[in-house]
Amino acid sequence: MKALIFLTSAVSLCSFAYAQQMSTNNTSYPATKKVDITDSYFGTVVPDPYRWLEDDRAEDTKAWVKAENKVTQNYLTQIPYRDAIYKRLEKLWNYEKYSAPFKEGKYTYFYKNDGLQSQSVLWRQDGDKAPEIFLDPNKFSTDGTTSMQGIDFTKDGSMAAYQLSEGGSDWRKVIVIKTTDKSMIGDTLTDIKFSGIAWRGNEGFYYSSYDKPTAGSQLSGMTQYHKLYYHQLGTPQTSDKLIFGGEKTPRRYIGAYLTEDEHFLVISAANTTTGNELYLQDLNVPDSQIVNVINNFDNEHTVLNNAGGKLYILTNLYAPNFKVVTTDAANPKTTNWKDFIPTTKNVMTATTGGGKIFAEYLKDATSFVQQYDMEGKLERTINLPSIGTAAGFNTKKEETETYYTFTSYIYPSTIFKLDIAAGISTVYKKSGVDFDPDQYESKQVFYISKDGTKIPMIITYKKGMRLNGKNPTLLYGYGGFNISLTPAFSTSNIILLENGGIFAVPNLRGGGEYGGKWHKAGIKMKKQNVFDDFIAAAEYLIRNKYTSKDYLAISGGSNGGLLVGAVMTQRPDLCKVALPAVGVMDMLRYNKFTAGAGWSYDYGTAEDSKEMFEYLYKYSPYHALKPNKYPATMVTTADHDDRVVPAHSFKFAARLQEYQEGTAPVLIRIETKAGHGAGQSTEQVISGQVDKWAFMFWNMGLKLSPYLAVTAK
Repeated sequence: MKALIFLTSAVSLCSFAYAQQMSTNNTSYPATKKVDITDSYFGTVVPDPYRWLEDDRAEDTKAWVKAENKVTQNYLTQIPYRDAIYKRLEKLWNYEKYSAPFKEGKYTYFYKNDGLQSQSVLWRQDGDKAPEIFLDPNKFSTDGTTSMQGIDFTKDGSMAAYQLSEGGSDWRKVIVIKTTDKSMIGDTLTDIKFSGIAWRGNEGFYYSSYDKPTAGSQLSGMTQYHKLYYHQLGTPQTSDKLIFGGEKTPRRYIGAYLTEDEHFLVISAANTTTGNELYLQDLNVPDSQIVNVINNFDNEHTVLNNAGGKLYILTNLYAPNFKVVTTDAANPKTTNWKDFIPTTKNVMTATTGGGKIFAEYLKDATSFVQQYDMEGKLERTINLPSIGTAAGFNTKKEETETYYTFTSYIYPSTIFKLDIAAGISTVYKKSGVDFDPDQYESKQVFYISKDGTKIPMIITYKKGMRLNGKNPTLLYGYGGFNISLTPAFSTSNIILLENGGIFAVPNLRGGGEYGGKWHKAGIKMKKQNVFDDFIAAAEYLIRNKYTSKDYLAISGGSNGGLLVGAVMTQRPDLCKVALPAVGVMDMLRYNKFTAGAGWSYDYGTAEDSKEMFEYLYKYSPYHALKPNKYPATMVTTADHDDRVVPAHSFKFAARLQEYQEGTAPVLIRIETKAGHGAGQSTEQVISGQVDKWAFMFWNMGLKLSPYLAVTAK
């Protein structure tokens, strides 16, 4: 039985206390007020003196943000080689970048960025004719902060609906156009969040959204129940029909898609980020009922394809590493499921195209891909260029070729074209980045975590590097939500690698690299395993003299920001620099904002039980802070982050500045007109990366030569 939580919230807003203005390393921080607010959880009183920073609309919060950004920029501008890093990274970034192409109607579409364009442009090509610009999101705003976040076409390619994000927000607008002349159809749809667009013929489409919060900030207010709507073209959004969700079937996340033949509407519904119900509606039968296929959230299921009423489903039911099953759409209950591609010891996902199924596996966090026919016969293993990450392989049934990308930490992202019948891959677009892979190496090691678990980690560096403990090292981690960190090339990391640095990525528990058991070993009251795995990775690097405490930085974003916050509060002696980005820092209140309650499968909540509260309270980065000597820290967030609201970072940075006893700086860098990460302009991305490297190098006591060669002072 769940125990009750009593929120006493002893709010005495008139009795402000003020944190003493502090100065460390010649850095003076703004005086940040403290308020007398407490909550009581199962009899434990928890002070929350920086609660006022949760109100992003308040004038005092805006003033605090402005003051903190001024301190941060004043600090960063004094780093003598910051401009040199900027010029080098801008030069590295300035090359043409392409996406894998995809076909819609008679056109082949692809995204392209000339090099430093704020947003990538969507182009199209008709056969062998010259490509033309189809949509240029750079024209949607003067500062490049409005981005396209997906586009979906009708089956015949004659119409498209694209989503726009302003300032990085998860709230989107949807604009419908004719593809012939790009003229708009009907009005712009607004207030759409966490949604795809699923066209039904040429008459309309399905989409999902929440009721926008009526009280408080629309960026931080809770978005509790998702709703699936159908929009009929030519009608106002206010008349859109509710298909699923709302009061009758309250669910936090609802997504919908159609099988390629548009025979079935598939609805996925969930209350957390793990596990989903599955529903099916036969669109060939007028007014047919929505049929429940899976009535619980215990596992994950995706309909891959329909072939004459035979459904192909990717599932981890009785298969923690996933498998593909088939069933009759007329009677799709699990008792009728038949194994099609069996589960193995390696985690699988799957795509379809050209009348085939491509099973994409992870082996120790790297890819291998197998091609099956629609009868379940293994035709071949796709020949990949090396060890790394392959993604794509999805195309329409009638196509004879498909595209995929391949990358690794030292293999710049390259697009390949696959002849599906012959199984032959050819390079379609090679990366134009100025990087010589032959000068670098990337190797996988396995180390032992605190409880004896073997953890993989890939370490990347320049060939001939000396193991002397003095190499500047960035240790990056995530460890959550069943997400797998697989090798991927980063232009930004060239700055580190070409200057004798090391980039290390461990595959922590909580991720999806080894399936459901690996994920569950890092959630709720096993979350400490994730932090222990990360700490053990750092200790491995130090013990084997790749680096040392004085040359080690730890980094992560979102759930990875939580990771960094927890590790630096548990082991402030572990590293020299900490870089928590858009992190979940208040584990007692994360579920009070936006869709945060949906993260409870991984985290648990403070309301669940006394034991869960005590566990969260112990490691919650904001609450775990106490007077100590912490690493040089630059917290990063954004004013439009409506996923992990910036209040997490605000409160953590304010308390860290209060409790820092050492001389190391504590800064917070708050990006404006940006969100959780997606949709940032190229300038925003480059500037953020420059400041990261400048802050890291400077606080490791390193200097740069005119050619950006890092040497010890």
